[in-house]
Amino acid sequence: MENKKELRTWLDDLNLNHPLVIAGPCSAETEEQVLNIAHQLKDTDVNYYRAGIWKPRTRPGMFEGVGALGLKWLQKVKSETGLKTATEVANKAHVELALEHDIDLLWIGARSTVSPFIVQEIADALKGTDKIVLVKNPVNPDLPLWLGAIERLSSSNIKKLGVIHRGFSTYEKSKYRNNPEWQIAIELQSKFPDLPLINDPSHITGKRDMIFDVSQTALDLNFDGLMIETHNNPDSAWSDAAQQVTPEALVQIMKDLKIRKEFDPETEYNTSLNNLRAQIDVVDNQILELLGKRMKVADGIGSLKKQKNVAVLQSKRWNEILGKMVLEGEDKGLSEEFILKLFKAIHQESINHQEKIING
Repeated sequence: MENKKELRTWLDDLNLNHPLVIAGPCSAETEEQVLNIAHQLKDTDVNYYRAGIWKPRTRPGMFEGVGALGLKWLQKVKSETGLKTATEVANKAHVELALEHDIDLLWIGARSTVSPFIVQEIADALKGTDKIVLVKNPVNPDLPLWLGAIERLSSSNIKKLGVIHRGFSTYEKSKYRNNPEWQIAIELQSKFPDLPLINDPSHITGKRDMIFDVSQTALDLNFDGLMIETHNNPDSAWSDAAQQVTPEALVQIMKDLKIRKEFDPETEYNTSLNNLRAQIDVVDNQILELLGKRMKVADGIGSLKKQKNVAVLQSKRWNEILGKMVLEGEDKGLSEEFILKLFKAIHQESINHQEKIING
């Protein structure tokens, strides 16, 4: 990672007047399906046509991809439409086959990124290649592990690198398939501002009707592009049907997205302001989620107190919490007045929750 500027050269060389767009089906299912979608995406904003050839599935018995045969279909896509091609690789054999079929862009999936052994095997197989290689974030929210994968590839003299933010798995139920945890992508961006950062709203949301909003947030946070799963008949897709959009829907999404550009000082100011505001929106949503979790715990405490006929207000415990929060708040640059107001409001809401349960 010595020369970060070099990493961005491949993106700058495309001379795009819009964010990078990687689109295509989650899985290559049939030759007809692959070519049909590709022809619909021809002459749109799509820069790379993606299709999963090998599909790492959570459980056995699920569709795991057509294998190397699909690479020939991608070759036809390139020859018939002129679209550059992209697919996921998970081991040395995948890399060798993808290079043999002249796939233009390769990405390492979230399940592979978690294993330094797999990443190193792929890095060794790609050593010195001029292909674009993107790394999806690991399944778990671990920034050092994500950066470690990039460093392994960089050490193999792979110049055209980038990352894909596809969200993180969580045991807790969420409106997202994979929680975006935007702050992790923001931190990566701050550490390596010249490393192209692509957002994958399909895997973050798991639902096609949420893709636009997540895509807009990504662009507001200065992401460089989007990877959106696109299928000619999404409801009949062999994998991840709910998160795929039609080619027509993709074109409309790209039309509706607001792109922030920097042309003059005033525009630069507005772009920076929008970026910071988008970061605040992300943090505000996290605060609300945490408060929601806190009140669920309060509900549990209320149920326990009801069983044991214990009073809602525990003054000694409350004073201990308040004193601790004031001290910790000071360490974070927050005034005592603010901490007192904030936690008194939180405490009152917690009491209200417990009283409803006890009186109910």
